[in-house]
Amino acid sequence: MQIEKFNYDNKIVRDFAIATLIFGVVGMLVGLLAAIQLYEPAANLGNQYTSFGRVRPLHTNAIIFAFVGNAIFMGIYYSLQRLCKARLFSDVLSRIHFWGWQLIIALAAVSLLLGYTTGKEYAELEWPLDILIALVWVTFGINMIGTIIKRREKQMYVAIWFYIATLVTVAVLHIVNSMELPISFTKSYSVYAGVQDALVQWWYGHNAVAFFLTTPFLGMMYYFLPKAAGRPVYSYKLSILHFWSLIFLYIWAGPHHLLYSSLPDWAQSLGVAFSIMLIAPSWGGMVNGLLTLRGAWDKVRDEPVLKMFAVGVTAYGMATFEGPMLSLKNVNAIAHFTDWIVGHVHVGALGWNGLLTFAMIYWIIPRIYNTTIYSKKLMNVHFWLATLGIVFYAIPMYWSGFTQGLMWKEFTPEGTLQYPEFLKITLKILPLHMLRSFGGALYLSGFLVLIYNIVKTITQGKLVANEAAEAPALEKSSGAHKGEFWHAVLERKPITFTVLAVVMIAVGGAVELIPTFTIKSNIPTIASVKPYTPLELQGRDIYQREGCNTCHTQWVRPFRSETERYMGEYSKAGEFVYDHPFLWGSKRTGPDLMRIGGKYPDSWHYHHMINPRTMSPGSIMPQYSWLADQDIDVSTTPKKLKAMKTLGVPYTDYEIENGNASLMAQADIITSNLKKEGIVLESQKELVAVIAYLQRMGTDIKKQSSASN
Repeated sequence: MQIEKFNYDNKIVRDFAIATLIFGVVGMLVGLLAAIQLYEPAANLGNQYTSFGRVRPLHTNAIIFAFVGNAIFMGIYYSLQRLCKARLFSDVLSRIHFWGWQLIIALAAVSLLLGYTTGKEYAELEWPLDILIALVWVTFGINMIGTIIKRREKQMYVAIWFYIATLVTVAVLHIVNSMELPISFTKSYSVYAGVQDALVQWWYGHNAVAFFLTTPFLGMMYYFLPKAAGRPVYSYKLSILHFWSLIFLYIWAGPHHLLYSSLPDWAQSLGVAFSIMLIAPSWGGMVNGLLTLRGAWDKVRDEPVLKMFAVGVTAYGMATFEGPMLSLKNVNAIAHFTDWIVGHVHVGALGWNGLLTFAMIYWIIPRIYNTTIYSKKLMNVHFWLATLGIVFYAIPMYWSGFTQGLMWKEFTPEGTLQYPEFLKITLKILPLHMLRSFGGALYLSGFLVLIYNIVKTITQGKLVANEAAEAPALEKSSGAHKGEFWHAVLERKPITFTVLAVVMIAVGGAVELIPTFTIKSNIPTIASVKPYTPLELQGRDIYQREGCNTCHTQWVRPFRSETERYMGEYSKAGEFVYDHPFLWGSKRTGPDLMRIGGKYPDSWHYHHMINPRTMSPGSIMPQYSWLADQDIDVSTTPKKLKAMKTLGVPYTDYEIENGNASLMAQADIITSNLKKEGIVLESQKELVAVIAYLQRMGTDIKKQSSASN
């Protein structure tokens, strides 16, 4: 048997680990700022670059793609080499991958603060960055698959299965959801509209959580947890059942984000059914992880790394039980749009992703620096700060969510809303938001303890950049052996395995997306719904740029509590046929705006945008005074109208050619209305366009309207 000598590349692992630490601090600091802004408007700092609407997507992108993303690559590159008994396929591709990913993160931070956003949750980056993400992801994919192909181990261990599923599914999700029509380097429109755009976005959004925040961490759990515990995985057959059922079922569940919406009922029902089924494979993974620790509980008590793994896997189990429960329609009716969802998401993010990342860093760094951890006591301090941080974060958000959901729906004995003013409910939960930010600060302080501990560990050791290793050369397999388990054969065939994974994840997406796009009756039209005027279109783009849809939904559900509160019909599919992208939102920090058109005079909107507290005392909304100073970029009007026409919006050539003339004529009407009330505002200012959009919103159908064809 020929023994081959080679080296593991620890330098790339080190680089991704350092990036994880740096961007973890940045993402958490930005998140803490956003949390404070939700009860202290002064924390918006009075300028457009630090307002909540721009800070919030910066936080989510920094945590998901910068902190967690770098942690994924750190963990995969460390474990993959050792599982394959091979150095990474290409050192050059590793470096391109690392620097390309950091470039994406830097450009994302700058572009989001500048207001360059698609408005689609977890996919806000504009089209040039989408292309760059695809290129870097392909680089990662070539490096990973190349390493698997040149492995010296016959079987692909369970962790590698999850890495492959992550690779192919994230690529499919990103490409399908990022189909955009550019009109400039910094602006594009989604090729999908309204209900179709909503379905694609939440097919992407739900499965980005599944295949970026879940499957790679499950793979790393299967590697690092047994290593740290010194025990084999509890059940090989359970891991097989866990893997294939999880990747097949997960892809169907996206529509549960759109319950009681304009999405066809059959799609909503599919989302609910598959969400409930997801409990089984999700808990299969949790059970496999926790039972791997059987017989090692004394070690768990003494080893902080194992404590983090145990609590992290438990948090995964909690979040993956709660998710299906939230997809039940009777629960969703209360929970959706509330802080309950924020608590649910952060149990997964802080508990599952965060604690597993911390445990991996504590495990990896001493080994690649050939030393021991600087202080186990500080590891314990970090564990308790992180755990208490999660508790102080999640419990107030659950409490707040229950409060919101119930108060929104409460009626008096006379049949009127008990709390008709949305702001009163918002003010009621502000103390809980303060407590949430305290929890976030605790969690961040624990992370700073980790950084100090890791820096001290690094200074007392020396990086083993090229770690020597040896293994027998891989002998070619002759196929299946008599009596061999069928899955063992598949584990020797990475290409076949990858193709099967693609088929498994493609089925659910195809079944849900294709009928929604091809069956016209799924999206009935409404004769009275017309395209936006040029001024309204510009206003909508500014509204999107400022992130207004992060706090305000545009989707009135078919509940009496909502039609009474928002004084209009519930939302119809045909109302959104010209919306590229849809802006339904996912959180009601402020009231829904779908029926706000015509509710207030233009002057009310002017004062509300300049200083919200003059019209709504106690409001936590940021001020948008710069909109009264900045001019509408009218040079983009013809391009935007042409793009919309290309996407199927029925603008005529005359309307496109005279777009700016129409824009100024409508703007003059608004400024004239303002002037009558003593407000001087020039017609070309951005605030005029925003007012036009707000006054148009939801006015295409009248209450009790049923006109459709």
